[in-house]
Amino acid sequence: MRKIQRHNSINIKEIKTVNKVLKKGLLSGFYGSPGNFFLGGENVRKFENEISKFYKVKFAVTFNSWTSGLIAALGAINIEPGDEVICTPWTMTATATAILHWNAIPVFVDIEPDFFGMNLKILENKITKKTKAIMAVDIFGQSENINPIIKLAKKYKLKVISDSAHAPYAKINKKFVGTLSDVGGFSFNHHKHINTGEGGVAITNNPKIARKLRLIRNHGEAVVSKKINKNELSNIIGHNFRLGEIEAAIGIEQMKKLKRIVYSKIKLANMLSKELANLPGLQVPKVRKNCTHNYYIYPLVISKNCKIKRNQLIKKLKDKNIPGIIEGYQNLHLQPIYQNKIAYGRKHFPWSMFKSKVNYKKGICPVAEQLHEKKFWGILICSYDFSERDIREISKIIKKTWYSLLK
Repeated sequence: MRKIQRHNSINIKEIKTVNKVLKKGLLSGFYGSPGNFFLGGENVRKFENEISKFYKVKFAVTFNSWTSGLIAALGAINIEPGDEVICTPWTMTATATAILHWNAIPVFVDIEPDFFGMNLKILENKITKKTKAIMAVDIFGQSENINPIIKLAKKYKLKVISDSAHAPYAKINKKFVGTLSDVGGFSFNHHKHINTGEGGVAITNNPKIARKLRLIRNHGEAVVSKKINKNELSNIIGHNFRLGEIEAAIGIEQMKKLKRIVYSKIKLANMLSKELANLPGLQVPKVRKNCTHNYYIYPLVISKNCKIKRNQLIKKLKDKNIPGIIEGYQNLHLQPIYQNKIAYGRKHFPWSMFKSKVNYKKGICPVAEQLHEKKFWGILICSYDFSERDIREISKIIKKTWYSLLK
């Protein structure tokens, strides 16, 4: 194959807007003190306004990363030490470590074999008196089955956070993912559909949550009034989670391209699915009813009874110089931090403090574990500038390799 470049959504428009910021010399508009600069500079405010209009939400609060945004989102819904927060083992590690940031306890729920979201048949059984929130992840670019999760959350008076880092512009029932939860959010990391190098944004329609997101972002303890209700002091130990003016200026231009970029990835993915759909023993991506998929990752599964060994397949495809091939994903509950229950210090905090009996043993998420170890693979469609010609060539290589391994 020809050498395919990494996806690059930056062009002359971003360069010009960055030069404008540089000429002004004000690279950040934030101060960690009361006043007009508490909410950031001109570009940060404009970027947030553009995002809120685009996603049709009341509030958008930018951060220097979506990891920071996740931490702030959990703090803004008033997670407390010892609380339990339910999430999936199939997500970026920050989804779960953000929970630990507040000395709360991650509880992992196994995934569906088809859409890779949380298994809702198991989810309710994981809810305890300590459960305070559910972290829904729009994995690989497709919406989590969010409506039943929200219904379940209301039943038990829980909050819902949507980690939509993979899924900008993805929709469920014609509404953008991230907009139906108490808090949603997106990543602007360099390998996403659009990027600011590093960055992220939280979105919400709740003014109290938006206020606390801003306080956590920018040293909130320094700006609150002495007359504040003591209960409102919770979780406003602030951070420097602020986005710079250069990143925000880039983001303003990037938002203009989001729809086009997402649609281009969908077109390529659909081409690939059409070519690979009839391969015996291969599961191409499935899309939930009334949902869209933006294919941050193009997910594939070797069927249970297929004799093809994933490691042999991946080696042959990599030997053919197909870029962006991934083998497995990850299972957060099997990381050393959870297996040893050691996060802060060496005495098993926070689990030891609250005598937590949450189990992270191998076997608690059998579907996720088997897929990661043996059956799941994928292509990083979002990370490379594939052309339609490239997709046709890739499909030919995959089919030829597949049938050779079936012999």
